[in-house]
Amino acid sequence: MRIEFHGAAGGEVTGSCHLLETAGKRILLDCGMVQGGRDSDARNLEPFTFDVATIDALVLSHAHIDHIGRVPLLVKRGFKGPIFAQAATCDLLPIMLLDAASLSEQNAEHANRDRNSGEPEVQPIYTAADVAAAQKQLHPVPYDVATEILPGVRVRLHDAGHILGSSIIEISASDPAPKTLVFSGDIGMKGTPILRDPEAPPAADLILMESTYGDRNHKDRAATVAELGQIFAKAHADGGNVVIPAFAVGRSQELLYWFTENFALWNMAQWKIFLDSPMAAKVMAVYDRHEELFDPDAVKVWAGRIKPFQLPNLHVSATVDDSKAINAVHGGAIIIAGSGMANGGRVRHHLANNLADPKSHVIFVGYQADGTLGRLLVNGVKHVKLFGADIPVRAQIHTIGGLSAHADQQSLLEWYGSGPNHPPVVLVHGENPAREVLAAALKQRFGTNVTLSQPGMVREV
Repeated sequence: MRIEFHGAAGGEVTGSCHLLETAGKRILLDCGMVQGGRDSDARNLEPFTFDVATIDALVLSHAHIDHIGRVPLLVKRGFKGPIFAQAATCDLLPIMLLDAASLSEQNAEHANRDRNSGEPEVQPIYTAADVAAAQKQLHPVPYDVATEILPGVRVRLHDAGHILGSSIIEISASDPAPKTLVFSGDIGMKGTPILRDPEAPPAADLILMESTYGDRNHKDRAATVAELGQIFAKAHADGGNVVIPAFAVGRSQELLYWFTENFALWNMAQWKIFLDSPMAAKVMAVYDRHEELFDPDAVKVWAGRIKPFQLPNLHVSATVDDSKAINAVHGGAIIIAGSGMANGGRVRHHLANNLADPKSHVIFVGYQADGTLGRLLVNGVKHVKLFGADIPVRAQIHTIGGLSAHADQQSLLEWYGSGPNHPPVVLVHGENPAREVLAAALKQRFGTNVTLSQPGMVREV
Protein backbone atom coordinates (compact mmCIF):
# COMPACT_ATOMS: atom_id res chain seq x y z
CA MET A 1 0.00 0.00 0.00
CA ARG A 2 1.12 3.51 -0.85
CA ILE A 3 -0.55 6.66 0.49
CA GLU A 4 -0.15 10.20 -0.81
CA PHE A 5 -1.49 13.17 1.17
CA HIS A 6 -3.25 15.87 -0.83
CA GLY A 7 -5.45 17.74 1.66
CA ALA A 8 -6.02 18.37 5.38
CA ALA A 9 -2.27 17.89 5.71
CA GLY A 10 0.54 20.18 6.75
CA GLY A 11 -1.37 21.76 9.63
CA GLU A 12 -4.79 22.31 8.01
CA VAL A 13 -8.19 20.98 9.09
CA THR A 14 -10.12 21.35 5.83
CA GLY A 15 -9.80 19.94 2.33
CA SER A 16 -9.54 16.29 3.41
CA CYS A 17 -8.10 14.22 0.54
CA HIS A 18 -5.77 11.20 0.57
CA LEU A 19 -4.79 8.87 -2.30
CA LEU A 20 -4.26 5.16 -1.66
CA GLU A 21 -2.60 2.83 -4.18
CA THR A 22 -3.13 -0.86 -3.51
CA ALA A 23 -3.71 -4.07 -5.49
CA GLY A 24 -3.01 -2.13 -8.67
CA LYS A 25 -5.84 0.33 -7.95
CA ARG A 26 -5.95 4.03 -7.03
CA ILE A 27 -8.54 4.93 -4.39
CA LEU A 28 -9.27 8.43 -3.13
CA LEU A 29 -10.29 8.87 0.50
CA ASP A 30 -12.46 12.01 0.75
CA CYS A 31 -12.43 14.94 -1.63
CA GLY A 32 -13.08 17.97 0.57
CA MET A 33 -13.27 21.69 0.09
CA VAL A 34 -10.76 24.09 1.64
CA GLN A 35 -12.53 26.48 4.01
CA GLY A 36 -11.31 29.69 5.63
CA GLY A 37 -8.77 32.19 4.36
CA ARG A 38 -9.03 34.78 1.61
CA ASP A 39 -7.66 32.41 -1.01
CA SER A 40 -9.95 29.43 -0.31
CA ASP A 41 -12.08 29.89 -3.46
CA ALA A 42 -8.98 30.13 -5.63
CA ARG A 43 -7.45 27.05 -3.98
CA ASN A 44 -10.62 25.02 -4.52
CA LEU A 45 -10.54 25.86 -8.23
CA GLU A 46 -6.91 24.83 -8.66
CA PRO A 47 -6.10 21.65 -10.59
CA PHE A 48 -6.07 18.50 -8.49
CA THR A 49 -2.58 17.45 -7.44
CA PHE A 50 -3.07 14.00 -8.97
CA ASP A 51 -4.30 12.66 -12.31
CA VAL A 52 -8.09 12.56 -11.93
CA ALA A 53 -8.54 10.13 -14.83
CA THR A 54 -6.44 7.45 -13.07
CA ILE A 55 -8.62 7.30 -9.93
CA ASP A 56 -10.54 4.01 -9.78
CA ALA A 57 -12.86 4.75 -6.84
CA LEU A 58 -13.67 7.34 -4.18
CA VAL A 59 -14.61 6.46 -0.58
CA LEU A 60 -16.15 9.17 1.62
CA SER A 61 -15.96 9.29 5.41
CA HIS A 62 -18.95 11.63 5.95
CA ALA A 63 -20.98 14.46 4.48
CA HIS A 64 -19.34 17.61 5.85
CA ILE A 65 -18.22 19.95 3.08
CA ASP A 66 -14.55 19.85 4.11
CA HIS A 67 -14.69 16.12 3.26
CA ILE A 68 -16.99 16.06 0.19
CA GLY A 69 -17.01 19.62 -1.16
CA ARG A 70 -14.90 19.05 -4.30
CA VAL A 71 -16.57 15.79 -5.38
CA PRO A 72 -18.62 17.43 -8.19
CA LEU A 73 -15.46 19.15 -9.41
CA LEU A 74 -13.66 15.79 -9.43
CA VAL A 75 -16.43 14.33 -11.60
CA LYS A 76 -16.52 17.43 -13.80
CA ARG A 77 -12.79 17.06 -14.44
CA GLY A 78 -12.98 13.45 -15.53
CA PHE A 79 -13.51 11.04 -12.61
CA LYS A 80 -15.88 8.31 -13.78
CA GLY A 81 -15.52 5.69 -11.05
CA PRO A 82 -17.86 4.65 -8.23
CA ILE A 83 -18.28 6.73 -5.07
CA PHE A 84 -18.80 4.67 -1.91
CA ALA A 85 -20.26 5.98 1.36
CA GLN A 86 -22.58 4.94 4.17
CA ALA A 87 -26.26 5.12 3.18
CA ALA A 88 -27.08 8.18 5.32
CA THR A 89 -24.04 9.96 3.88
CA CYS A 90 -25.37 9.23 0.40
CA ASP A 91 -28.67 10.86 1.40
CA LEU A 92 -26.96 13.91 2.90
CA LEU A 93 -24.42 14.44 0.12
CA PRO A 94 -26.71 16.04 -2.52
CA ILE A 95 -28.24 18.36 0.10
CA MET A 96 -24.83 19.61 1.16
CA LEU A 97 -23.41 19.88 -2.35
CA LEU A 98 -26.42 21.67 -3.84
CA ASP A 99 -26.08 24.29 -1.11
CA ALA A 100 -22.36 24.65 -1.86
CA ALA A 101 -23.13 24.97 -5.58
CA SER A 102 -25.73 27.66 -4.89
CA LEU A 103 -23.31 29.64 -2.71
CA SER A 104 -20.58 29.35 -5.33
CA GLU A 105 -22.91 30.55 -8.07
CA GLN A 106 -24.03 33.51 -5.94
CA ASN A 107 -20.42 34.43 -5.12
CA ALA A 108 -19.46 34.28 -8.78
CA GLU A 109 -22.44 36.46 -9.72
CA HIS A 110 -21.52 39.09 -7.11
CA ALA A 111 -17.87 39.05 -8.14
CA ASN A 112 -18.78 39.53 -11.81
CA ARG A 113 -20.90 42.55 -10.96
CA ASP A 114 -17.86 44.24 -9.44
CA ARG A 115 -15.18 43.11 -11.91
CA ASN A 116 -13.40 45.66 -14.00
CA SER A 117 -13.62 45.80 -17.77
CA GLY A 118 -11.22 43.32 -19.32
CA GLU A 119 -11.00 41.08 -16.24
CA PRO A 120 -11.96 37.43 -16.85
CA GLU A 121 -15.43 36.35 -15.80
CA VAL A 122 -15.50 34.55 -12.44
CA GLN A 123 -16.86 31.00 -12.69
CA PRO A 124 -18.56 29.03 -9.89
CA ILE A 125 -16.64 26.05 -8.58
CA TYR A 126 -19.48 23.87 -9.86
CA THR A 127 -23.21 23.98 -10.54
CA ALA A 128 -26.32 22.00 -9.59
CA ALA A 129 -25.92 20.02 -12.82
CA ASP A 130 -22.43 18.95 -11.71
CA VAL A 131 -23.87 17.78 -8.37
CA ALA A 132 -26.51 15.73 -10.19
CA ALA A 133 -23.81 14.11 -12.32
CA ALA A 134 -21.77 13.16 -9.24
CA GLN A 135 -24.83 11.79 -7.47
CA LYS A 136 -25.27 9.18 -10.23
CA GLN A 137 -21.96 7.61 -9.19
CA LEU A 138 -22.96 7.07 -5.53
CA HIS A 139 -23.02 3.54 -4.09
CA PRO A 140 -24.39 3.21 -0.53
CA VAL A 141 -22.50 0.86 1.79
CA PRO A 142 -23.84 -0.40 5.16
CA TYR A 143 -21.89 -0.31 8.41
CA ASP A 144 -19.92 -3.39 9.50
CA VAL A 145 -20.14 -5.32 6.21
CA ALA A 146 -17.00 -6.09 4.21
CA THR A 147 -17.66 -4.89 0.65
CA GLU A 148 -15.42 -5.53 -2.35
CA ILE A 149 -15.34 -2.12 -4.02
CA LEU A 150 -12.74 -3.11 -6.64
CA PRO A 151 -11.15 -6.47 -7.51
CA GLY A 152 -9.04 -7.45 -4.51
CA VAL A 153 -9.95 -4.34 -2.46
CA ARG A 154 -12.42 -4.58 0.45
CA VAL A 155 -13.93 -1.77 2.50
CA ARG A 156 -15.66 -2.06 5.85
CA LEU A 157 -17.26 1.04 7.41
CA HIS A 158 -17.49 1.53 11.18
CA ASP A 159 -19.66 4.14 12.93
CA ALA A 160 -17.50 7.19 13.79
CA GLY A 161 -20.17 8.91 15.93
CA HIS A 162 -19.40 12.33 14.39
CA ILE A 163 -22.53 13.05 12.33
CA LEU A 164 -25.24 10.82 10.91
CA GLY A 165 -23.57 8.32 8.58
CA SER A 166 -20.01 9.26 9.57
CA SER A 167 -17.59 6.40 9.08
CA ILE A 168 -14.21 5.04 10.07
CA ILE A 169 -12.96 3.52 6.82
CA GLU A 170 -11.16 0.16 6.93
CA ILE A 171 -9.53 -0.83 3.61
CA SER A 172 -7.92 -4.25 3.15
CA ALA A 173 -6.07 -5.74 0.19
CA SER A 174 -3.37 -8.27 -0.65
CA ASP A 175 -0.60 -6.11 -1.99
CA PRO A 176 0.77 -8.83 -2.48
CA ALA A 177 0.84 -9.52 1.28
CA PRO A 178 -2.40 -8.75 3.21
CA LYS A 179 -2.45 -5.12 4.40
CA THR A 180 -5.07 -3.02 6.17
CA LEU A 181 -5.33 0.76 6.32
CA VAL A 182 -7.73 2.55 8.68
CA PHE A 183 -8.80 6.15 8.01
CA SER A 184 -10.49 7.64 11.06
CA GLY A 185 -12.45 10.31 9.19
CA ASP A 186 -13.67 12.59 11.98
CA ILE A 187 -14.16 10.86 15.33
CA GLY A 188 -17.08 11.95 17.51
CA MET A 189 -17.38 12.27 21.26
CA LYS A 190 -18.93 9.52 23.36
CA GLY A 191 -22.34 10.54 24.65
CA THR A 192 -23.14 12.84 21.72
CA PRO A 193 -26.94 13.15 21.47
CA ILE A 194 -28.76 11.16 18.79
CA LEU A 195 -25.60 9.39 17.58
CA ARG A 196 -24.10 6.11 18.70
CA ASP A 197 -20.64 6.18 20.24
CA PRO A 198 -17.62 5.78 17.93
CA GLU A 199 -16.59 2.19 17.32
CA ALA A 200 -13.07 1.09 18.21
CA PRO A 201 -10.57 0.95 15.36
CA PRO A 202 -10.01 -2.52 13.88
CA ALA A 203 -6.55 -4.07 13.63
CA ALA A 204 -4.50 -2.21 11.03
CA ASP A 205 -1.03 -1.78 9.60
CA LEU A 206 -1.44 2.03 9.57
CA ILE A 207 -4.02 4.52 10.84
CA LEU A 208 -4.65 7.91 9.27
CA MET A 209 -6.02 9.76 12.29
CA GLU A 210 -7.66 13.14 12.68
CA SER A 211 -6.16 15.54 15.23
CA THR A 212 -8.52 18.54 15.29
CA TYR A 213 -8.55 18.82 19.09
CA GLY A 214 -5.28 17.01 19.71
CA ASP A 215 -4.07 19.59 22.21
CA ARG A 216 -7.13 20.13 24.43
CA ASN A 217 -10.04 18.50 26.20
CA HIS A 218 -13.65 19.61 26.07
CA LYS A 219 -15.65 20.71 29.06
CA ASP A 220 -17.86 18.01 30.59
CA ARG A 221 -21.00 17.66 28.44
CA ALA A 222 -23.45 17.98 31.35
CA ALA A 223 -21.68 21.14 32.53
CA THR A 224 -21.71 22.44 28.96
CA VAL A 225 -25.44 21.91 28.57
CA ALA A 226 -26.00 23.65 31.91
CA GLU A 227 -23.85 26.57 30.70
CA LEU A 228 -25.96 26.80 27.57
CA GLY A 229 -29.09 27.13 29.71
CA GLN A 230 -27.42 29.86 31.78
CA ILE A 231 -26.55 31.83 28.63
CA PHE A 232 -30.16 31.66 27.47
CA ALA A 233 -31.36 32.89 30.87
CA LYS A 234 -28.90 35.82 30.79
CA ALA A 235 -29.77 36.64 27.19
CA HIS A 236 -33.48 36.69 27.93
CA ALA A 237 -32.90 38.98 30.92
CA ASP A 238 -30.81 41.27 28.69
CA GLY A 239 -33.67 41.44 26.18
CA GLY A 240 -31.59 40.72 23.08
CA ASN A 241 -31.39 37.96 20.50
CA VAL A 242 -29.15 34.90 20.49
CA VAL A 243 -27.37 34.05 17.24
CA ILE A 244 -25.89 30.56 16.90
CA PRO A 245 -23.78 29.79 13.82
CA ALA A 246 -24.27 26.05 13.34
CA PHE A 247 -23.58 23.46 10.70
CA ALA A 248 -26.73 22.19 8.99
CA VAL A 249 -25.69 18.59 9.63
CA GLY A 250 -25.13 17.58 13.24
CA ARG A 251 -24.99 20.70 15.33
CA SER A 252 -28.38 22.14 14.37
CA GLN A 253 -30.09 18.84 15.16
CA GLU A 254 -28.20 18.47 18.44
CA LEU A 255 -29.25 21.95 19.58
CA LEU A 256 -32.91 21.16 18.91
CA TYR A 257 -32.43 17.93 20.87
CA TRP A 258 -31.16 19.85 23.90
CA PHE A 259 -33.98 22.40 23.58
CA THR A 260 -36.44 19.50 23.75
CA GLU A 261 -34.73 17.78 26.68
CA ASN A 262 -34.67 21.06 28.66
CA PHE A 263 -37.85 22.68 27.34
CA ALA A 264 -39.37 23.28 30.78
CA LEU A 265 -36.10 23.77 32.72
CA TRP A 266 -34.86 26.49 30.36
CA ASN A 267 -38.32 27.95 29.84
CA MET A 268 -37.85 27.58 26.10
CA ALA A 269 -41.49 28.51 25.49
CA GLN A 270 -40.58 32.16 26.12
CA TRP A 271 -38.39 32.23 23.00
CA LYS A 272 -39.06 32.39 19.31
CA ILE A 273 -36.74 29.75 17.84
CA PHE A 274 -35.71 30.23 14.22
CA LEU A 275 -33.92 27.58 12.19
CA ASP A 276 -32.84 29.78 9.31
CA SER A 277 -31.49 27.03 7.09
CA PRO A 278 -33.49 25.31 4.37
CA MET A 279 -30.61 22.84 4.19
CA ALA A 280 -30.95 21.96 7.87
CA ALA A 281 -34.66 21.36 7.33
CA LYS A 282 -33.87 18.89 4.54
CA VAL A 283 -31.26 17.26 6.77
CA MET A 284 -33.89 16.75 9.49
CA ALA A 285 -35.88 14.67 7.01
CA VAL A 286 -32.81 12.47 6.46
CA TYR A 287 -32.47 12.00 10.23
CA ASP A 288 -36.10 10.90 10.38
CA ARG A 289 -35.42 8.33 7.64
CA HIS A 290 -32.47 6.85 9.51
CA GLU A 291 -33.70 6.31 13.05
CA GLU A 292 -32.00 2.90 12.91
CA LEU A 293 -28.73 4.80 13.45
CA PHE A 294 -29.92 6.60 16.62
CA ASP A 295 -28.68 5.73 20.08
CA PRO A 296 -31.23 4.36 22.62
CA ASP A 297 -31.72 7.73 24.37
CA ALA A 298 -32.60 9.44 21.10
CA VAL A 299 -35.11 6.71 20.25
CA LYS A 300 -36.90 7.51 23.53
CA VAL A 301 -36.85 11.27 22.88
CA TRP A 302 -38.29 10.81 19.38
CA ALA A 303 -41.11 8.76 20.94
CA GLY A 304 -41.94 11.57 23.43
CA ARG A 305 -44.70 14.16 23.44
CA ILE A 306 -42.42 17.00 22.25
CA LYS A 307 -40.21 16.00 19.35
CA PRO A 308 -36.95 17.86 18.59
CA PHE A 309 -37.87 18.77 15.03
CA GLN A 310 -41.46 19.74 15.92
CA LEU A 311 -41.01 22.16 18.82
CA PRO A 312 -44.18 24.29 19.20
CA ASN A 313 -42.22 27.57 18.88
CA LEU A 314 -39.84 26.47 16.12
CA HIS A 315 -39.98 28.46 12.88
CA VAL A 316 -38.11 27.01 9.90
CA SER A 317 -37.17 29.68 7.35
CA ALA A 318 -37.90 28.09 4.01
CA THR A 319 -37.49 31.20 1.84
CA VAL A 320 -35.25 34.26 1.63
CA ASP A 321 -38.23 36.40 2.66
CA ASP A 322 -38.67 34.23 5.79
CA SER A 323 -35.02 34.86 6.60
CA LYS A 324 -35.27 38.60 6.05
CA ALA A 325 -38.36 38.78 8.28
CA ILE A 326 -36.22 37.71 11.27
CA ASN A 327 -34.45 41.09 11.02
CA ALA A 328 -37.59 42.71 12.44
CA VAL A 329 -37.22 40.72 15.68
CA HIS A 330 -35.04 42.74 18.06
CA GLY A 331 -35.34 40.60 21.16
CA GLY A 332 -36.44 37.18 22.41
CA ALA A 333 -35.22 35.21 19.38
CA ILE A 334 -32.83 32.28 19.16
CA ILE A 335 -31.54 32.20 15.60
CA ILE A 336 -29.73 29.06 14.41
CA ALA A 337 -28.23 29.58 10.97
CA GLY A 338 -25.34 28.40 8.82
CA SER A 339 -22.54 28.33 8.29
CA GLY A 340 -20.98 26.96 11.47
CA MET A 341 -17.80 29.03 11.09
CA ALA A 342 -19.78 32.14 10.02
CA ASN A 343 -17.80 32.23 6.80
CA GLY A 344 -20.84 32.22 4.52
CA GLY A 345 -24.55 31.64 4.45
CA ARG A 346 -27.46 33.35 6.18
CA VAL A 347 -25.82 33.65 9.60
CA ARG A 348 -23.67 36.52 8.33
CA HIS A 349 -26.81 38.63 7.83
CA HIS A 350 -27.93 37.89 11.39
CA LEU A 351 -24.49 38.75 12.73
CA ALA A 352 -24.59 42.01 10.75
CA ASN A 353 -27.90 42.84 12.44
CA ASN A 354 -26.94 41.81 15.98
CA LEU A 355 -23.20 42.19 16.58
CA ALA A 356 -23.42 45.91 17.38
CA ASP A 357 -26.14 45.35 20.04
CA PRO A 358 -24.69 44.83 23.55
CA LYS A 359 -27.92 43.05 24.56
CA SER A 360 -27.35 40.34 21.96
CA HIS A 361 -25.40 37.13 22.45
CA VAL A 362 -23.50 35.02 19.88
CA ILE A 363 -22.79 31.39 20.76
CA PHE A 364 -20.18 29.36 18.89
CA VAL A 365 -20.77 25.65 19.38
CA GLY A 366 -18.12 24.13 17.11
CA TYR A 367 -14.59 24.36 15.78
CA GLN A 368 -13.61 27.69 14.17
CA ALA A 369 -10.90 27.25 11.55
CA ASP A 370 -8.13 29.79 11.08
CA GLY A 371 -9.11 32.57 8.67
CA THR A 372 -12.87 32.34 9.30
CA LEU A 373 -15.11 35.08 10.71
CA GLY A 374 -15.94 32.73 13.57
CA ARG A 375 -12.28 32.48 14.58
CA LEU A 376 -11.95 36.29 14.51
CA LEU A 377 -14.97 36.75 16.78
CA VAL A 378 -13.85 34.01 19.17
CA ASN A 379 -10.43 35.69 19.34
CA GLY A 380 -12.05 38.96 20.43
CA VAL A 381 -11.90 41.17 17.34
CA LYS A 382 -13.52 44.57 18.02
CA HIS A 383 -14.77 45.36 14.49
CA VAL A 384 -15.76 43.23 11.51
CA LYS A 385 -16.60 44.08 7.92
CA LEU A 386 -19.85 42.59 6.65
CA PHE A 387 -21.59 43.49 3.39
CA GLY A 388 -19.38 46.54 2.99
CA ALA A 389 -20.13 47.94 6.47
CA ASP A 390 -17.74 48.27 9.39
CA ILE A 391 -19.60 46.80 12.38
CA PRO A 392 -18.47 47.19 16.00
CA VAL A 393 -18.61 43.98 18.03
CA ARG A 394 -20.58 44.83 21.15
CA ALA A 395 -22.56 41.60 21.45
CA GLN A 396 -21.47 39.08 24.08
CA ILE A 397 -19.50 36.25 22.45
CA HIS A 398 -19.56 32.73 23.93
CA THR A 399 -17.63 29.60 23.00
CA ILE A 400 -19.23 26.31 24.06
CA GLY A 401 -16.53 23.74 23.39
CA GLY A 402 -18.25 20.85 25.13
CA LEU A 403 -20.76 20.45 22.30
CA SER A 404 -18.07 19.74 19.75
CA ALA A 405 -18.75 16.89 17.34
CA HIS A 406 -15.00 16.18 17.31
CA ALA A 407 -13.33 13.98 19.88
CA ASP A 408 -11.01 15.86 22.23
CA GLN A 409 -7.47 14.80 23.05
CA GLN A 410 -8.44 12.33 25.77
CA SER A 411 -11.12 10.77 23.56
CA LEU A 412 -8.74 10.48 20.61
CA LEU A 413 -6.21 8.70 22.81
CA GLU A 414 -8.91 6.40 24.20
CA TRP A 415 -10.17 5.65 20.69
CA TYR A 416 -6.71 4.71 19.44
CA GLY A 417 -5.98 2.74 22.59
CA SER A 418 -9.22 0.74 22.29
CA GLY A 419 -8.00 -0.99 19.12
CA PRO A 420 -6.61 -4.52 19.15
CA ASN A 421 -3.12 -3.32 18.18
CA HIS A 422 -1.27 -0.01 18.27
CA PRO A 423 -0.05 0.47 14.69
CA PRO A 424 1.87 3.44 13.31
CA VAL A 425 -0.16 6.63 12.88
CA VAL A 426 -0.12 9.49 10.39
CA LEU A 427 -1.89 12.53 11.81
CA VAL A 428 -4.13 14.46 9.42
CA HIS A 429 -6.88 17.08 9.80
CA GLY A 430 -5.24 19.17 12.51
CA GLU A 431 -3.60 22.56 12.92
CA ASN A 432 -0.27 23.03 14.58
CA PRO A 433 0.36 22.72 17.49
CA ALA A 434 -2.70 20.47 18.03
CA ARG A 435 -1.29 17.55 16.07
CA GLU A 436 2.20 18.02 17.51
CA VAL A 437 0.82 17.76 21.04
CA LEU A 438 -1.26 14.69 20.11
CA ALA A 439 1.77 13.06 18.50
CA ALA A 440 3.75 13.50 21.70
CA ALA A 441 0.88 12.08 23.77
CA LEU A 442 0.55 9.01 21.52
CA LYS A 443 4.28 8.34 21.72
CA GLN A 444 4.34 8.77 25.50
CA ARG A 445 1.27 6.65 26.28
CA PHE A 446 1.56 3.88 23.66
CA GLY A 447 5.04 4.16 22.17
CA THR A 448 3.38 4.81 18.81
CA ASN A 449 5.37 5.64 15.70
CA VAL A 450 3.71 8.94 14.67
CA THR A 451 4.20 10.97 11.49
CA LEU A 452 2.76 14.43 10.79
CA SER A 453 1.31 14.54 7.28
CA GLN A 454 2.53 17.09 4.74
CA PRO A 455 1.05 17.90 1.32
CA GLY A 456 2.58 15.59 -1.27
CA MET A 457 4.10 13.28 1.34
CA VAL A 458 4.17 9.57 0.45
CA ARG A 459 3.92 6.75 2.99
CA GLU A 460 4.48 3.09 2.21
CA VAL A 461 2.82 0.35 4.28
